[in-house]
Amino acid sequence: MPIIPQVTAALAHRSVLFTAPLGRANFRLDTSGVAGVFGGEEAVSAMATVHVYEHRKWLGWYNSPGSYVIAKRYGRLARSKFFDGLFPGVHTDPATLFELDGWPGPKFVAAHSGTIIDETSHMAALLLKECSNVPSVEVDGRRTQPVGVTIAELHHIPNDEENPAQFRTLAPVYASVPIVVSLVTCVMCLLVGDWYSFSMILLGIVVSGISCLVIGSGTFLFTHPKPAEGSPRGDGILKSDKGIVVLRGDEAAVNSITRGRFSLRFDSEPHYENIGWCSVLLMIQFVAQLLLIPQGTLFGQMMFVASLAVSWGYNLWLSAFDKEQIQRDILMKHVLQEPQLTKYVLGTRTSMVVFVLLVLKPEEPHKIMNSLLPNDTKAWRKWKDAVISRIQSAKGFDFDQADWDDGNFTDGDRQLLLTLFQDARDAYDGFTKYHRVSGYKNS
Repeated sequence: MPIIPQVTAALAHRSVLFTAPLGRANFRLDTSGVAGVFGGEEAVSAMATVHVYEHRKWLGWYNSPGSYVIAKRYGRLARSKFFDGLFPGVHTDPATLFELDGWPGPKFVAAHSGTIIDETSHMAALLLKECSNVPSVEVDGRRTQPVGVTIAELHHIPNDEENPAQFRTLAPVYASVPIVVSLVTCVMCLLVGDWYSFSMILLGIVVSGISCLVIGSGTFLFTHPKPAEGSPRGDGILKSDKGIVVLRGDEAAVNSITRGRFSLRFDSEPHYENIGWCSVLLMIQFVAQLLLIPQGTLFGQMMFVASLAVSWGYNLWLSAFDKEQIQRDILMKHVLQEPQLTKYVLGTRTSMVVFVLLVLKPEEPHKIMNSLLPNDTKAWRKWKDAVISRIQSAKGFDFDQADWDDGNFTDGDRQLLLTLFQDARDAYDGFTKYHRVSGYKNS
């Protein structure tokens, strides 16, 4: 008789120390639904934290579920004919794949340089979200459609390229649970002589650990373009339906918001062969576990499922963290060094526009005013000219009707102008409050 089948049969019935519990059971678990597919989304989400949590890449030595889903997701990074055939799909850069980049930011209009960016970067989208949670100060005045204006004082200029600090969490402590459970279940299968279950749990531990190391080998970076020498200040506004963000600071500091990005740099760029072969290993794990776990004992199958269940729980815990909040914390605390954010809520859009112009003191105020307030009738043009004249002359906002009424307005126009000038006075009062509190200085 052939030797290999005899050895295999002998190993399948051999117990190292004791007889496997449930050894006489006449049924088997159907593990096809859990091998490689169960817990896939949680595993992918947990893997996405490998670059932002300290020591996370060293803590993947457990029998993680979802190997098939992880392989299909990250295998798309590898670029060759072989990997394109094995992992079809649209190629993308690592930062976008790990959801560290890719969100469109709001429109930016510069106050001094004339720069207009229709779609800013992922950083601007994060800052806008951060500003939505800033406590606000209500500015007295008429109320129609309140608009929030957040003033961001960017006092720190990030380096053109830097490595943001990784977050410290309890992940190393909690990771010990699936690691220990995977090792214990692996040893239990060995002790009862279930070599199929033993080898498949061990394979899952090794492949998962290697995957974390390979995928986590990328360097997490923040980059932004360096402005030209002699550039004016970068002050400007971010416009969105959720409110206005006024950016005040050096051109390089503002650039870090409007054009900065998170990225991942791998030694294997641009083909990412190591991630491709790692994904092949994950596919091999999936196929091997799918075929061989049904050959094990019922006890071994239960040990395998137990290791997957505990590992899934750990992945679920990791994936529960708010990744958007993590990125916002990295941006605000480590990249921008905690800029001062002050938020005011103005009752009308006209008072908001006046407030923004008072804060920015732009070179060409008409451009910003018209972009925020496109109304273009005779009465509106008169109001805009009068307000801009007061901003440029710094004469205050006490308007007399004789200053603007030339006798050519209808009663409706006059009533509208009286209302709009009152909005301007309310905005000026709000600005003086900001001036006192923040120690405002127009550089």
